Amino acid sequence: MKEYTVMPIGSSFVWDEIPRAQIDSYPWGQAYMPRTFAQLVLRPGDCFLLRMVCEECEPRAIYRNYNDPVYTDSCMEFFASYCDTDARYINMEMNANGTLLSCVGADRQSRVPLADLTGGQLPGVCAERHGGAWILHAQIPLSLLKQVYGISPDTFAPGFAFRGNFYKCGDKTDVAHYGMWNPVLTPTPDFHRPEFFGTLRIGGNAL
Repeated sequence: MKEYTVMPIGSSFVWDEIPRAQIDSYPWGQAYMPRTFAQLVLRPGDCFLLRMVCEECEPRAIYRNYNDPVYTDSCMEFFASYCDTDARYINMEMNANGTLLSCVGADRQSRVPLADLTGGQLPGVCAERHGGAWILHAQIPLSLLKQVYGISPDTFAPGFAFRGNFYKCGDKTDVAHYGMWNPVLTPTPDFHRPEFFGTLRIGGNAL
């Protein structure tokens, strides 16, 4: 399994200094593999910040409402299980409109809309397009994770490890495609496989 270091940040930082998780594994077909990467940082005591970048000039972006099927659009995704004593993970699936699909559960079938567990609170998501690429920014409040998992924001201290994966897909794009950071070893496309999540470890020194 791959490992990614989640850097703690101070009041200011630049994304160019943050490690990139390359989404470059396409086990179910290599006809279309747009260059895509993800970056994740921690603002201690406050939130995770996620940035994802895909080099696509004209991403399909049909859906605009929470929990619409954005995976049929050009879509970037982050799945994570934040608590090692709880099998549930949160999926965040986002298109180039900044539309979010997000649920909680231990597998594909037993999922509950995230907003149902948080009194309507959701990660903040915005999307932008620049020079042949589209970029997602998401903010995941630690207060939201406390509502879901009952864990303190202090849990996310240097050395703490949790599990997750970054994905790129598009079920109804011109060329359906399914890419990921940590390989998923199944015969057909299936991102809801937490047994193939990689390790996400909090780094030691704030930038």
